[in-house]
Amino acid sequence: MTTLAVVNQKGGVGKTTVTLGLAEAACAAGRNVLVVDLDPQSNASAGLGVWNASPNIDTVLAEETPAAALGAITGAGWPDGGPCPQLVPGSYALASREPQMAADLVGAQDRLRIALAGVSHDLVLIDCPPSLGLLCINGLFAADRTIVVTEPAAWAADGVDLMRSTINRVAQRQGTPTVTGIVLNRMGRTRDNAYWAQQLAERFGAELLPPIPQRAAIAEASGQSLPLRALGRRPGAPEAALAFDELWADLEHRLG
Repeated sequence: MTTLAVVNQKGGVGKTTVTLGLAEAACAAGRNVLVVDLDPQSNASAGLGVWNASPNIDTVLAEETPAAALGAITGAGWPDGGPCPQLVPGSYALASREPQMAADLVGAQDRLRIALAGVSHDLVLIDCPPSLGLLCINGLFAADRTIVVTEPAAWAADGVDLMRSTINRVAQRQGTPTVTGIVLNRMGRTRDNAYWAQQLAERFGAELLPPIPQRAAIAEASGQSLPLRALGRRPGAPEAALAFDELWADLEHRLG
């Protein structure tokens, strides 16, 4: 099993979009996938067609309980017949849970790792919140690998460096996680996008994974709680699905 945290402390770069696209691509490749929605906004859960589920990630993190995640796993609400991951649903209550966890002076950063004991999926994708708070730290402590999601924009490289620094600090304590790659999301066709993409390529080189293009179909699929493949031949959908397939193929190769 590989547990992969999808991270960036900056919001709005599309971590959830990448999480859902990777989940669909990995399922289409025959992998058994679990998505853990660790963001209080619960957008990954909504994108998978699950709302107000109980038990959920807040239940899982309420106490330090081994294998607590097993009782919260549910199926996605995507249409039957297509690739479909399972989910530990998100919860708005996580916003209140984080300060409560901070009061636990021993082991607060380990609750998710302990809760995932016994999970046997091929791939666990943790959609982390856009912060460097205790929830994100739980995601890093639970993961053995990470990918950093960014976009071709000013100061994106600085955000990646800050996130990698945090990942390295966690790894120094427990040996994991490692950074498997950097995903350039929302790659458009403008000169500005091309300029910043080139800057990121010069700075990070081989760490860059295949990019994800900016296509309306990606937002449309998430907004309708559908996989990209359910959009059929709608403009941009096949191209976006192929981009996520290529991203998963490259990522799986790096994961070994």
